[in-house]
Amino acid sequence: MPPPIDRAPRLELAAVRRAAERASAGYDAHAALALGVGAELIGRLELLAFEPALVLDLGAGTGHGARALRERFPRARVIALDLSPGMLREARRRESWRRRFDRVCADGARLPLRPASVDLVVSNLMLPWAVDLDAQLAELRRVLAPRGCLSFSTLGPDTLRELREAFAEIDGAAHVHPFFDLHDIGDALVRAGFADPVMDVDRLSATYAGPEALIGELRGLGATNALATRPRSLAGRARRARLMAALERRRGPNGRLAVSGEVVYGQAWCPGTAPPIRGRRGEVVVPIGSIRRR
Repeated sequence: MPPPIDRAPRLELAAVRRAAERASAGYDAHAALALGVGAELIGRLELLAFEPALVLDLGAGTGHGARALRERFPRARVIALDLSPGMLREARRRESWRRRFDRVCADGARLPLRPASVDLVVSNLMLPWAVDLDAQLAELRRVLAPRGCLSFSTLGPDTLRELREAFAEIDGAAHVHPFFDLHDIGDALVRAGFADPVMDVDRLSATYAGPEALIGELRGLGATNALATRPRSLAGRARRARLMAALERRRGPNGRLAVSGEVVYGQAWCPGTAPPIRGRRGEVVVPIGSIRRR
């Protein structure tokens, strides 16, 4: 079994919750990337040839994913779970009389769910905010039923590389979360007891009118520094000015500021015979390893 990640960043749960609460009312105005990644993540579920009875939307945010999951699995019970009450208040706006889902406020690493009670967990860009990745995945393994599926998206280490480099010119403190790469995530899934993890990476770039636009979007998303080791003193005008200057130097020839992103998509199963996977043309694909003699 792979050893625990010795460089795992530790986040402060209270700081994660505060940032999400502050961002909740205006989150959707800044969430084009998150909504696009979520749509891609749920679109990939078309390849799963099974009908879950209970679906958990982990880190549901403002409820777009929970609503889409109810549309994708109309017979399933869908639970939208988030750490932030404000996010769940916004999620209520996504409900309709035909597309209702349960809203639960809880820590994702301490789920108020029975063991082996969930058939499918979908988590869109929530894992970067897990206080302890190993503990989070172990909790998901606990609540997933045999042959249950975890489908997730998260951020890779190249995300916000330009912002990290700009901060490094100012001081040696950690200001940007050191996101895990897919190998670390795969090892963590194996440690938690998942089987057959499969992952792929989508690299992208977003451009901004300037540093203020970038920082404003991150604040609007609640994507502020929640590391337990983050600096606690006020940044001050001088340090902020140095950061803005460092970002200004990274403008491209077109005058815009380009920022890297790396989205990791993954699926993993609880031990047991995994449900068949539906092919792109509608055929059902059964892994050869699941075929046994009687």
